[in-house]
Amino acid sequence: MTQSIVIQVGQCGNQIGCRFWDLALREHAQYSKAGAYDEPLSSFFRNTDTRHGVQRDIPLGEGKGRIGMLKARAVLVDMEEGVVSELLSEPLGEVFDNRMLLTDVSGSGNNWAVGNKMYGTKYHENIVETLRKSAELCDCLQSFFILHSMGGGTGSGVGTKILEVLKDEFPEVYRFVVAVFPSADDDVITSPYNSVLALHELTEKADCVLPIDNQSLIDICQKVSRACHSKVGGGARRGSTVVAGDGGVAGSKEKPFDAMNNIVANLLLNLTSPSRFEGSLNVDLNEITMNLVPFPRLHYLVPAISPLFTSQDIGLPLHMLNQSFSDVFSRDYQLIKADPKHSLYLACALILRGKVNMSDIRRNIERLQPSLRFVHWNQQGWKTGHCSVPPIGQAYSVLSLANNTCFRHTLSDISERFNKLFRRKAHLHHYTAVDGMELDQLTQSMESLNSLVCKYESLETTMGVPTVHRPRFRLA
Repeated sequence: MTQSIVIQVGQCGNQIGCRFWDLALREHAQYSKAGAYDEPLSSFFRNTDTRHGVQRDIPLGEGKGRIGMLKARAVLVDMEEGVVSELLSEPLGEVFDNRMLLTDVSGSGNNWAVGNKMYGTKYHENIVETLRKSAELCDCLQSFFILHSMGGGTGSGVGTKILEVLKDEFPEVYRFVVAVFPSADDDVITSPYNSVLALHELTEKADCVLPIDNQSLIDICQKVSRACHSKVGGGARRGSTVVAGDGGVAGSKEKPFDAMNNIVANLLLNLTSPSRFEGSLNVDLNEITMNLVPFPRLHYLVPAISPLFTSQDIGLPLHMLNQSFSDVFSRDYQLIKADPKHSLYLACALILRGKVNMSDIRRNIERLQPSLRFVHWNQQGWKTGHCSVPPIGQAYSVLSLANNTCFRHTLSDISERFNKLFRRKAHLHHYTAVDGMELDQLTQSMESLNSLVCKYESLETTMGVPTVHRPRFRLA
Protein backbone atom coordinates (compact mmCIF):
# COMPACT_ATOMS: atom_id res chain seq x y z
CA MET A 1 0.00 0.00 0.00
CA THR A 2 1.33 3.42 -0.98
CA GLN A 3 1.16 6.57 1.13
CA SER A 4 0.56 10.23 0.38
CA ILE A 5 1.46 13.37 2.33
CA VAL A 6 -0.81 16.43 2.39
CA ILE A 7 0.94 19.80 2.67
CA GLN A 8 -1.40 22.57 3.83
CA VAL A 9 -0.10 26.07 3.10
CA GLY A 10 -1.64 29.36 4.23
CA GLN A 11 -5.08 30.04 5.65
CA CYS A 12 -6.94 28.56 2.69
CA GLY A 13 -4.83 25.42 2.47
CA ASN A 14 -5.05 24.71 6.19
CA GLN A 15 -8.79 25.21 6.33
CA ILE A 16 -9.37 22.90 3.35
CA GLY A 17 -7.00 20.35 4.88
CA CYS A 18 -8.89 20.46 8.17
CA ARG A 19 -12.14 19.57 6.40
CA PHE A 20 -10.43 16.78 4.43
CA TRP A 21 -9.02 15.07 7.53
CA ASP A 22 -12.30 15.53 9.39
CA LEU A 23 -14.35 13.80 6.69
CA ALA A 24 -11.70 11.18 5.88
CA LEU A 25 -11.68 10.01 9.49
CA ARG A 26 -15.45 9.69 9.39
CA GLU A 27 -15.32 7.62 6.19
CA HIS A 28 -12.77 5.20 7.60
CA ALA A 29 -14.74 4.87 10.85
CA GLN A 30 -17.93 4.19 8.88
CA TYR A 31 -16.49 1.48 6.67
CA SER A 32 -13.84 -0.10 8.92
CA LYS A 33 -16.16 -1.69 11.42
CA ALA A 34 -13.37 -3.64 13.14
CA GLY A 35 -11.67 -0.40 14.11
CA ALA A 36 -8.27 -1.79 13.16
CA TYR A 37 -5.31 0.01 11.64
CA ASP A 38 -5.23 -1.47 8.15
CA GLU A 39 -3.69 -0.72 4.77
CA PRO A 40 -6.45 1.70 3.60
CA LEU A 41 -6.09 3.72 6.79
CA SER A 42 -2.29 3.73 6.52
CA SER A 43 -2.42 5.50 3.14
CA PHE A 44 -3.06 8.87 4.81
CA PHE A 45 -2.66 8.16 8.54
CA ARG A 46 0.09 6.92 10.85
CA ASN A 47 -0.53 4.73 13.90
CA THR A 48 1.47 5.97 16.89
CA ASP A 49 2.08 4.80 20.43
CA THR A 50 2.66 7.46 23.12
CA ARG A 51 2.19 5.33 26.24
CA HIS A 52 5.81 5.59 27.36
CA GLY A 53 6.20 9.32 26.83
CA VAL A 54 7.90 8.92 23.43
CA GLN A 55 5.93 8.95 20.21
CA ARG A 56 6.59 5.77 18.23
CA ASP A 57 4.99 4.69 14.97
CA ILE A 58 3.40 1.24 15.17
CA PRO A 59 4.18 -0.72 11.99
CA LEU A 60 1.28 -2.15 10.03
CA GLY A 61 0.44 -5.59 11.42
CA GLU A 62 2.06 -5.06 14.81
CA GLY A 63 -0.27 -5.49 17.76
CA LYS A 64 -2.85 -7.21 15.54
CA GLY A 65 -3.71 -3.92 13.89
CA ARG A 66 -4.83 -2.15 17.06
CA ILE A 67 -5.17 1.62 16.79
CA GLY A 68 -3.09 3.77 19.11
CA MET A 69 -3.14 7.50 18.37
CA LEU A 70 -3.81 8.26 14.71
CA LYS A 71 -1.68 11.01 13.16
CA ALA A 72 -2.39 12.52 9.75
CA ARG A 73 0.36 12.37 7.15
CA ALA A 74 0.21 16.16 7.00
CA VAL A 75 2.56 19.14 7.06
CA LEU A 76 1.00 22.43 8.20
CA VAL A 77 2.60 25.67 7.01
CA ASP A 78 1.50 29.25 7.59
CA MET A 79 3.45 32.46 8.06
CA GLU A 80 0.69 33.79 10.32
CA GLU A 81 0.22 31.26 13.08
CA GLY A 82 -3.37 32.08 14.02
CA VAL A 83 -5.08 29.56 11.72
CA VAL A 84 -2.77 26.69 12.63
CA SER A 85 -3.11 27.46 16.34
CA GLU A 86 -6.88 27.43 15.98
CA LEU A 87 -6.79 24.05 14.21
CA LEU A 88 -4.64 22.55 16.95
CA SER A 89 -7.03 23.77 19.65
CA GLU A 90 -10.07 22.09 18.08
CA PRO A 91 -11.24 18.48 18.59
CA LEU A 92 -9.42 17.50 15.39
CA GLY A 93 -6.15 19.04 16.60
CA GLU A 94 -4.86 15.79 18.10
CA VAL A 95 -4.58 14.22 14.66
CA PHE A 96 -1.78 16.63 13.66
CA ASP A 97 1.84 15.95 14.60
CA ASN A 98 3.46 18.94 16.31
CA ARG A 99 6.76 18.03 14.67
CA MET A 100 5.22 18.70 11.23
CA LEU A 101 4.36 22.37 11.75
CA LEU A 102 6.06 25.43 10.28
CA THR A 103 4.74 28.84 11.31
CA ASP A 104 5.73 32.48 11.76
CA VAL A 105 3.85 35.42 13.26
CA SER A 106 3.76 38.35 10.84
CA GLY A 107 2.33 36.82 7.64
CA SER A 108 3.25 37.49 4.02
CA GLY A 109 1.15 40.62 3.52
CA ASN A 110 -0.60 39.27 0.39
CA ASN A 111 2.75 39.45 -1.40
CA TRP A 112 4.11 36.48 -3.37
CA ALA A 113 7.64 37.86 -3.16
CA VAL A 114 7.55 38.01 0.64
CA GLY A 115 6.26 34.43 0.83
CA ASN A 116 8.53 32.94 -1.83
CA LYS A 117 11.70 35.00 -1.61
CA MET A 118 11.83 36.15 1.99
CA TYR A 119 10.15 33.35 3.97
CA GLY A 120 11.08 30.73 1.38
CA THR A 121 14.75 31.60 1.86
CA LYS A 122 14.51 32.04 5.62
CA TYR A 123 12.84 28.68 6.19
CA HIS A 124 14.36 26.69 3.34
CA GLU A 125 16.30 24.33 5.61
CA ASN A 126 13.31 23.92 7.93
CA ILE A 127 11.08 23.08 4.97
CA VAL A 128 13.52 20.48 3.66
CA GLU A 129 13.98 18.91 7.08
CA THR A 130 10.24 18.78 7.85
CA LEU A 131 9.45 17.20 4.50
CA ARG A 132 12.21 14.64 4.93
CA LYS A 133 10.95 13.68 8.39
CA SER A 134 7.46 13.25 7.04
CA ALA A 135 8.69 11.18 4.09
CA GLU A 136 10.79 8.92 6.32
CA LEU A 137 7.64 7.91 8.18
CA CYS A 138 6.21 6.42 4.97
CA ASP A 139 6.89 2.87 3.80
CA CYS A 140 6.13 3.60 0.14
CA LEU A 141 5.65 7.32 -0.54
CA GLN A 142 3.80 7.86 -3.81
CA SER A 143 2.61 11.47 -3.88
CA PHE A 144 2.45 14.87 -2.26
CA PHE A 145 -0.74 16.93 -2.25
CA ILE A 146 -0.18 20.68 -1.85
CA LEU A 147 -3.26 22.69 -0.84
CA HIS A 148 -3.02 26.47 -1.21
CA SER A 149 -4.63 29.59 -2.61
CA MET A 150 -3.28 31.56 -5.55
CA GLY A 151 -4.24 35.08 -4.50
CA GLY A 152 -2.59 35.47 -1.09
CA GLY A 153 1.06 35.75 -0.14
CA THR A 154 1.78 32.64 1.91
CA GLY A 155 -0.32 30.23 -0.14
CA SER A 156 1.05 31.35 -3.49
CA GLY A 157 4.57 32.28 -2.38
CA VAL A 158 5.53 29.69 0.23
CA GLY A 159 3.36 27.09 -1.51
CA THR A 160 5.34 27.36 -4.74
CA LYS A 161 8.63 27.43 -2.82
CA ILE A 162 7.64 24.10 -1.25
CA LEU A 163 6.77 22.80 -4.71
CA GLU A 164 10.28 23.74 -5.86
CA VAL A 165 11.80 21.92 -2.86
CA LEU A 166 9.74 18.82 -3.63
CA LYS A 167 10.93 18.77 -7.23
CA ASP A 168 14.55 19.04 -6.10
CA GLU A 169 14.45 16.70 -3.10
CA PHE A 170 11.83 14.13 -4.19
CA PRO A 171 11.90 14.16 -8.01
CA GLU A 172 10.38 10.67 -8.30
CA VAL A 173 7.36 11.40 -6.08
CA TYR A 174 4.24 12.76 -7.80
CA ARG A 175 3.34 16.36 -7.02
CA PHE A 176 -0.40 17.10 -7.06
CA VAL A 177 -1.52 20.68 -6.42
CA VAL A 178 -5.00 21.85 -5.43
CA ALA A 179 -4.90 25.57 -6.21
CA VAL A 180 -7.77 27.90 -5.29
CA PHE A 181 -7.99 30.85 -7.69
CA PRO A 182 -9.43 34.22 -6.59
CA SER A 183 -12.74 35.43 -7.97
CA ALA A 184 -12.96 38.52 -10.18
CA ASP A 185 -14.12 40.70 -7.26
CA ASP A 186 -11.43 39.44 -4.87
CA ASP A 187 -10.64 41.96 -2.12
CA VAL A 188 -6.86 41.37 -2.36
CA ILE A 189 -5.74 44.05 -4.81
CA THR A 190 -2.45 42.30 -5.58
CA SER A 191 -3.98 38.86 -6.23
CA PRO A 192 -3.41 39.08 -10.03
CA TYR A 193 0.34 39.50 -9.47
CA ASN A 194 0.41 36.63 -6.97
CA SER A 195 -1.63 34.37 -9.26
CA VAL A 196 0.55 34.97 -12.32
CA LEU A 197 3.78 34.42 -10.39
CA ALA A 198 2.40 31.23 -8.82
CA LEU A 199 1.04 29.95 -12.14
CA HIS A 200 4.48 30.04 -13.69
CA GLU A 201 5.81 27.85 -10.87
CA LEU A 202 2.88 25.42 -11.11
CA THR A 203 3.32 25.10 -14.85
CA GLU A 204 7.02 24.31 -14.54
CA LYS A 205 7.17 22.24 -11.36
CA ALA A 206 3.89 20.40 -10.71
CA ASP A 207 2.90 17.03 -12.16
CA CYS A 208 -0.82 17.72 -11.95
CA VAL A 209 -2.85 20.79 -10.90
CA LEU A 210 -6.52 20.80 -9.93
CA PRO A 211 -7.67 24.43 -10.31
CA ILE A 212 -10.56 25.60 -8.15
CA ASP A 213 -12.34 28.94 -8.58
CA ASN A 214 -13.71 30.75 -5.52
CA GLN A 215 -16.67 32.06 -7.49
CA SER A 216 -17.62 28.54 -8.61
CA LEU A 217 -17.56 27.37 -5.00
CA ILE A 218 -19.80 30.27 -4.00
CA ASP A 219 -22.23 29.50 -6.84
CA ILE A 220 -22.41 25.81 -5.91
CA CYS A 221 -23.05 26.66 -2.25
CA GLN A 222 -25.90 28.95 -3.29
CA LYS A 223 -27.29 26.30 -5.64
CA VAL A 224 -27.34 23.67 -2.90
CA SER A 225 -28.76 26.13 -0.38
CA ARG A 226 -31.66 27.01 -2.68
CA ALA A 227 -32.39 23.33 -3.29
CA CYS A 228 -32.25 22.43 0.39
CA HIS A 229 -34.47 25.32 1.47
CA SER A 230 -37.06 25.01 -1.26
CA LYS A 231 -40.37 24.16 0.34
CA VAL A 232 -41.54 20.74 -0.65
CA GLY A 233 -44.52 19.19 1.08
CA GLY A 234 -45.02 22.18 3.34
CA GLY A 235 -41.53 22.62 4.75
CA ALA A 236 -37.82 22.79 4.05
CA ARG A 237 -35.81 19.68 4.84
CA ARG A 238 -32.08 19.20 4.85
CA GLY A 239 -30.31 16.29 3.18
CA SER A 240 -26.77 15.07 2.75
CA THR A 241 -24.80 17.57 0.66
CA VAL A 242 -21.22 18.19 -0.45
CA VAL A 243 -21.22 21.53 1.39
CA ALA A 244 -22.58 20.41 4.76
CA GLY A 245 -19.61 18.28 5.82
CA ASP A 246 -21.92 15.53 7.06
CA GLY A 247 -20.18 13.14 9.39
CA GLY A 248 -17.58 15.54 10.72
CA VAL A 249 -16.12 15.57 14.22
CA ALA A 250 -18.89 15.82 16.79
CA GLY A 251 -19.03 19.15 18.55
CA SER A 252 -17.08 21.14 15.99
CA LYS A 253 -18.74 24.41 15.06
CA GLU A 254 -19.19 25.50 11.47
CA LYS A 255 -16.84 28.33 10.54
CA PRO A 256 -16.80 30.80 7.66
CA PHE A 257 -15.86 29.16 4.35
CA ASP A 258 -16.56 25.66 5.72
CA ALA A 259 -19.23 25.08 3.10
CA MET A 260 -16.84 26.03 0.27
CA ASN A 261 -13.99 24.06 1.81
CA ASN A 262 -16.19 20.97 2.16
CA ILE A 263 -16.64 20.93 -1.63
CA VAL A 264 -12.87 20.84 -2.14
CA ALA A 265 -12.52 18.25 0.62
CA ASN A 266 -15.05 16.04 -1.16
CA LEU A 267 -13.07 16.42 -4.37
CA LEU A 268 -10.00 15.13 -2.53
CA LEU A 269 -11.96 12.33 -0.87
CA ASN A 270 -13.22 11.11 -4.24
CA LEU A 271 -9.82 11.44 -5.91
CA THR A 272 -8.04 9.52 -3.14
CA SER A 273 -10.79 6.94 -2.51
CA PRO A 274 -9.04 4.30 -4.66
CA SER A 275 -5.97 4.70 -2.43
CA ARG A 276 -8.04 4.37 0.73
CA PHE A 277 -10.60 1.66 -0.12
CA GLU A 278 -11.07 -1.39 -2.29
CA GLY A 279 -12.77 -1.30 -5.68
CA SER A 280 -13.29 -3.38 -8.80
CA LEU A 281 -11.42 -0.87 -10.96
CA ASN A 282 -9.34 1.31 -8.67
CA VAL A 283 -7.28 4.06 -10.32
CA ASP A 284 -3.80 4.55 -8.94
CA LEU A 285 -2.74 8.17 -8.60
CA ASN A 286 0.14 7.68 -11.03
CA GLU A 287 -2.42 6.66 -13.66
CA ILE A 288 -3.96 10.13 -13.48
CA THR A 289 -0.83 11.84 -14.76
CA MET A 290 0.00 8.99 -17.14
CA ASN A 291 -3.37 9.04 -18.88
CA LEU A 292 -4.51 12.65 -18.60
CA VAL A 293 -1.37 14.72 -19.23
CA PRO A 294 -0.26 14.40 -22.88
CA PHE A 295 2.11 17.41 -22.67
CA PRO A 296 4.16 18.25 -19.55
CA ARG A 297 2.94 21.86 -19.25
CA LEU A 298 -0.72 21.08 -19.98
CA HIS A 299 -1.35 19.34 -16.67
CA TYR A 300 -4.33 21.38 -15.44
CA LEU A 301 -7.35 19.12 -14.85
CA VAL A 302 -10.75 20.79 -14.46
CA PRO A 303 -12.75 18.99 -11.72
CA ALA A 304 -16.52 18.51 -11.36
CA ILE A 305 -18.56 16.52 -8.81
CA SER A 306 -22.09 15.11 -8.86
CA PRO A 307 -24.47 14.75 -7.12
CA LEU A 308 -24.25 17.89 -5.03
CA PHE A 309 -26.93 16.62 -2.67
CA THR A 310 -28.88 13.46 -1.93
CA SER A 311 -32.18 14.65 -3.24
CA GLN A 312 -34.36 11.90 -1.76
CA ASP A 313 -33.41 13.22 1.69
CA ILE A 314 -34.81 16.66 0.95
CA GLY A 315 -37.91 15.67 -0.97
CA LEU A 316 -36.68 16.53 -4.48
CA PRO A 317 -36.97 14.17 -7.49
CA LEU A 318 -34.38 11.40 -7.33
CA HIS A 319 -31.12 12.16 -9.12
CA MET A 320 -30.53 9.13 -11.27
CA LEU A 321 -27.05 7.92 -12.08
CA ASN A 322 -27.40 8.92 -15.73
CA GLN A 323 -28.13 12.50 -14.66
CA SER A 324 -25.00 12.58 -12.50
CA PHE A 325 -22.92 11.59 -15.51
CA SER A 326 -24.49 14.42 -17.51
CA ASP A 327 -24.02 16.89 -14.64
CA VAL A 328 -20.23 16.55 -14.45
CA PHE A 329 -20.04 17.82 -18.04
CA SER A 330 -22.37 20.75 -17.32
CA ARG A 331 -20.88 24.18 -16.63
CA ASP A 332 -22.92 24.52 -13.42
CA TYR A 333 -21.02 21.65 -11.80
CA GLN A 334 -17.48 22.67 -12.74
CA LEU A 335 -15.21 23.89 -9.94
CA ILE A 336 -13.92 26.65 -12.22
CA LYS A 337 -16.01 29.10 -14.25
CA ALA A 338 -15.87 27.29 -17.58
CA ASP A 339 -17.94 25.23 -20.01
CA PRO A 340 -15.97 22.16 -21.10
CA LYS A 341 -18.63 20.96 -23.56
CA HIS A 342 -17.90 23.95 -25.81
CA SER A 343 -14.14 23.46 -25.69
CA LEU A 344 -11.74 20.66 -26.59
CA TYR A 345 -10.99 17.59 -24.48
CA LEU A 346 -7.44 16.27 -24.48
CA ALA A 347 -8.43 13.51 -22.04
CA CYS A 348 -10.99 12.87 -19.31
CA ALA A 349 -11.17 10.70 -16.20
CA LEU A 350 -14.33 9.53 -14.45
CA ILE A 351 -13.85 8.23 -10.91
CA LEU A 352 -16.97 6.67 -9.41
CA ARG A 353 -17.79 5.61 -5.90
CA GLY A 354 -20.56 3.41 -4.59
CA LYS A 355 -23.24 1.27 -6.19
CA VAL A 356 -22.25 1.58 -9.83
CA ASN A 357 -21.78 -1.18 -12.41
CA MET A 358 -19.20 -1.14 -15.18
CA SER A 359 -22.06 -1.44 -17.66
CA ASP A 360 -23.45 1.86 -16.32
CA ILE A 361 -20.10 3.54 -16.90
CA ARG A 362 -19.72 2.22 -20.46
CA ARG A 363 -23.31 3.06 -21.34
CA ASN A 364 -23.02 6.66 -20.18
CA ILE A 365 -19.70 7.24 -21.90
CA GLU A 366 -21.21 5.99 -25.17
CA ARG A 367 -24.22 8.26 -24.60
CA LEU A 368 -22.16 11.38 -23.89
CA GLN A 369 -19.28 10.86 -26.31
CA PRO A 370 -21.07 12.33 -29.40
CA SER A 371 -21.70 15.65 -27.60
CA LEU A 372 -18.07 16.10 -26.54
CA ARG A 373 -15.15 17.26 -28.69
CA PHE A 374 -12.02 15.17 -28.22
CA VAL A 375 -8.70 15.95 -29.87
CA HIS A 376 -8.28 13.84 -33.03
CA TRP A 377 -5.29 11.86 -31.75
CA ASN A 378 -7.10 10.80 -28.55
CA GLN A 379 -10.71 10.19 -29.53
CA GLN A 380 -11.03 7.43 -26.90
CA GLY A 381 -9.19 9.41 -24.24
CA TRP A 382 -11.19 8.15 -21.26
CA LYS A 383 -9.85 6.87 -17.97
CA THR A 384 -12.41 5.26 -15.65
CA GLY A 385 -12.16 4.08 -12.09
CA HIS A 386 -14.54 2.61 -9.54
CA CYS A 387 -14.26 2.49 -5.75
CA SER A 388 -16.95 0.38 -4.08
CA VAL A 389 -17.19 2.60 -0.98
CA PRO A 390 -19.59 5.57 -1.46
CA PRO A 391 -19.31 8.95 0.28
CA ILE A 392 -21.02 9.33 3.64
CA GLY A 393 -24.78 9.81 3.16
CA GLN A 394 -24.80 9.05 -0.57
CA ALA A 395 -25.31 5.93 -2.64
CA TYR A 396 -22.78 6.95 -5.27
CA SER A 397 -20.76 9.87 -6.61
CA VAL A 398 -19.11 10.83 -9.88
CA LEU A 399 -15.88 12.83 -10.12
CA SER A 400 -14.78 14.16 -13.50
CA LEU A 401 -11.21 15.35 -14.16
CA ALA A 402 -11.05 16.99 -17.59
CA ASN A 403 -7.90 18.06 -19.38
CA ASN A 404 -9.82 20.60 -21.39
CA THR A 405 -8.91 23.78 -23.25
CA CYS A 406 -11.68 25.65 -21.40
CA PHE A 407 -9.09 26.38 -18.71
CA ARG A 408 -7.63 29.03 -21.03
CA HIS A 409 -10.58 31.31 -20.16
CA THR A 410 -9.53 31.29 -16.51
CA LEU A 411 -5.97 32.09 -17.58
CA SER A 412 -7.15 34.91 -19.86
CA ASP A 413 -9.19 36.47 -17.06
CA ILE A 414 -6.14 36.46 -14.79
CA SER A 415 -4.06 37.94 -17.60
CA GLU A 416 -6.51 40.82 -18.07
CA ARG A 417 -6.59 41.64 -14.37
CA PHE A 418 -2.80 41.43 -14.20
CA ASN A 419 -2.38 43.87 -17.07
CA LYS A 420 -4.77 46.42 -15.57
CA LEU A 421 -2.33 46.72 -12.67
CA PHE A 422 0.91 46.23 -14.55
CA ARG A 423 0.28 48.91 -17.18
CA ARG A 424 0.08 51.47 -14.38
CA LYS A 425 2.99 49.91 -12.43
CA ALA A 426 0.58 49.76 -9.49
CA HIS A 427 1.97 48.21 -6.28
CA LEU A 428 5.10 46.95 -8.04
CA HIS A 429 7.37 48.59 -5.47
CA HIS A 430 6.03 46.19 -2.82
CA TYR A 431 7.46 43.33 -4.86
CA THR A 432 10.74 44.77 -6.12
CA ALA A 433 11.61 45.93 -2.59
CA VAL A 434 11.98 42.30 -1.53
CA ASP A 435 15.52 40.91 -1.78
CA GLY A 436 15.86 38.50 -4.67
CA MET A 437 12.76 39.75 -6.50
CA GLU A 438 13.29 41.35 -9.91
CA LEU A 439 10.79 42.96 -12.26
CA ASP A 440 11.87 40.48 -14.93
CA GLN A 441 10.30 37.68 -12.92
CA LEU A 442 6.87 39.26 -13.37
CA THR A 443 7.35 39.67 -17.11
CA GLN A 444 8.66 36.13 -17.51
CA SER A 445 5.72 34.75 -15.55
CA MET A 446 3.29 36.66 -17.72
CA GLU A 447 4.99 35.41 -20.88
CA SER A 448 4.68 31.86 -19.52
CA LEU A 449 0.96 32.38 -18.98
CA ASN A 450 0.48 33.80 -22.49
CA SER A 451 2.39 30.84 -23.92
CA LEU A 452 0.03 28.47 -22.11
CA VAL A 453 -3.04 30.27 -23.48
CA CYS A 454 -1.57 30.17 -27.00
CA LYS A 455 -1.00 26.42 -26.70
CA TYR A 456 -4.62 25.83 -25.74
CA GLU A 457 -5.81 28.12 -28.54
CA SER A 458 -3.64 26.38 -31.14
CA LEU A 459 -5.14 23.03 -30.16
CA GLU A 460 -8.64 24.43 -30.54
CA THR A 461 -7.80 26.00 -33.90
CA THR A 462 -6.44 22.70 -35.18
CA MET A 463 -9.72 20.99 -34.30
CA GLY A 464 -11.90 23.78 -35.67
CA VAL A 465 -13.30 24.86 -32.30
CA PRO A 466 -14.50 28.51 -32.42
CA THR A 467 -12.01 30.63 -30.48
CA VAL A 468 -12.51 34.12 -29.12
CA HIS A 469 -9.10 35.80 -29.14
CA ARG A 470 -8.63 38.32 -26.35
CA PRO A 471 -6.16 41.14 -26.75
CA ARG A 472 -2.73 40.50 -25.31
CA PHE A 473 -0.68 43.32 -23.84
CA ARG A 474 2.99 43.65 -24.52
CA LEU A 475 4.84 43.94 -21.24
CA ALA A 476 7.08 46.96 -20.99
